[in-house]
Amino acid sequence: MALLRPLAPALGATHLVPIAALVPVLAVADRTIFLALRAEHYWTTVVVFAATADWIGGAKAVQLALWLWAGVSKLNHHFPTVVCVMTSNSPFARFAWLRRRMYVRYPDDLRPSRLALAMSHAGTALELGVPVVLACSTGETAIAVGIAMALALHAFITSNVPMGAPIEWNLMVVYGVFALFWAHPGAYPFDVGPPRLGALLAIMLVAVPLLGNIAPGRLSFLLAMRYYAGNWPYSVWLFHGDSYRKLDRLVKAAPWIYDQLGRFYDRATSVGLVGKVLAFRLMHLQGRALPVLLPKAIEGPLHEYEYLDGELVGGLALGWNFGDGHLHRDGLLRAIQDQCGFAPGELRCIFVESQPLGGAKMAYQIHDAASGLLDAGELDVRELRGRQPWAGP
Repeated sequence: MALLRPLAPALGATHLVPIAALVPVLAVADRTIFLALRAEHYWTTVVVFAATADWIGGAKAVQLALWLWAGVSKLNHHFPTVVCVMTSNSPFARFAWLRRRMYVRYPDDLRPSRLALAMSHAGTALELGVPVVLACSTGETAIAVGIAMALALHAFITSNVPMGAPIEWNLMVVYGVFALFWAHPGAYPFDVGPPRLGALLAIMLVAVPLLGNIAPGRLSFLLAMRYYAGNWPYSVWLFHGDSYRKLDRLVKAAPWIYDQLGRFYDRATSVGLVGKVLAFRLMHLQGRALPVLLPKAIEGPLHEYEYLDGELVGGLALGWNFGDGHLHRDGLLRAIQDQCGFAPGELRCIFVESQPLGGAKMAYQIHDAASGLLDAGELDVRELRGRQPWAGP
């Protein structure tokens, strides 16, 4: 009901304060709901609306932070693999020669090419440049330049239809750049009004994203504003034999993935479709750890296990997923084990954390549902850069 009240013709604090108050309460009860609401973006803006009648400056600050931290999150070696996979998989990049040019030597060397590297660096510079230009602009010409940069950035992203990306986010920030910066050129982005609101924005727009980038294991990549940079936490769930049937003891949002696909396709086609998720993971820099980690996690050949990306497990068990491996790591594993009772060896999970900003390694853990932690360590990103997507045993 609180979400429906703002549909009133005229909005006021009485409509917005309940939302601003309820969202953090929901976060305490279930962080999945908090993240699904995209609270780092929309909730923070709602608080600005509710806290002051002169909300333009605060809303601008939120918008600038989204671009800035999204750009900062791409200052690593992960983003070039995002660009080459996204571009070569785009429904609009119909030229075979362009798709092949994304890789060093297709199909023998599938690491990012110089063209992919150049595109990734240009995209990072553009994403960092947009907030700098708009934050420093007062005249119409300078603001128009910043808006043109934002349009170029989001038009490229949207036209590639990247898998799993929030296209809604790209549309909203384009709307915001006109509604805030073009329509209100004189409003200073950091004139946020009440000191308490300024303190909250400093926490949400500076402290929280900074912590999430430096110590990614502590916060969701959404709160860290590390959007579609390829540096995501992820998990892989490995069910031995038909042990996955024990998931039927859960109250799930949907049936087992192959039961869903089996209504439309034969088994071979279903396996091929789910295999695209594995291929997508392996094509990114982070996924090249799997040829190293899979032999550590399982006992016997891989074909004896049902391989499922944690995103799909999150969709089944939680009803939502968004590339956030924190939602389907050891906490969810323990909750599922309490209800499903997997025997030792029946369910093994690989949890890989993001690379910290300025760091050179990615932490990982391997768990058995019944026995607990089996192995933990770190992966050298420099070593992964030299690997092919599916090189290894």
